[in-house]
Amino acid sequence: MTTTSARTCGEQFAVVRLPEFTGADREEVCGGVPDPYQIEGLVMAWRPKREHFGIRREGRLVAHAGLVTVPVSVAGRRTEAVGLGGVIVAPGLRGQGLARAVVTAAMDHARGMGPGAGLLFCWPELMPVYEALGWRELEEHVRVDQPDGPVTMPMRTMWTPLREGAGWPPGPVHLLSLPF
Repeated sequence: MTTTSARTCGEQFAVVRLPEFTGADREEVCGGVPDPYQIEGLVMAWRPKREHFGIRREGRLVAHAGLVTVPVSVAGRRTEAVGLGGVIVAPGLRGQGLARAVVTAAMDHARGMGPGAGLLFCWPELMPVYEALGWRELEEHVRVDQPDGPVTMPMRTMWTPLREGAGWPPGPVHLLSLPF
């Protein structure tokens, strides 16, 4: 298990690799808040993450971020990206740097996964959180696969370079998998 130490509000804590992130884990983090990701109304199928990172305080899981490698087509050219998703912080602990810590640890790991860029989907009001971590908004609307065929993702899409000099090419973007 990989552990990364961080400090926020004068408190020391560790970001750890988690073997999985179950529904019970999600409930532990969000404390029973219904629809913590605000996606239930989207009626979309989602791809599970394969790599998981979390923060525990006093034995309780209080933050999570997940990663998965996904196939993407940009302007008709196939490539891969590392998808960041499932980012959540316990409601009473938001604004203390836990999201920054867990996302930073996940993206440090993503740099060793191969693809040159990371992708995420989020609502406009959350974009400043990710912009502060170096993520950039894609101007293009992204098509994502669903069981009944591709649809336009209603959330905004952001990207970040995972290697020195990596960029995002122009052109239409199609995630060749379920969104993450």
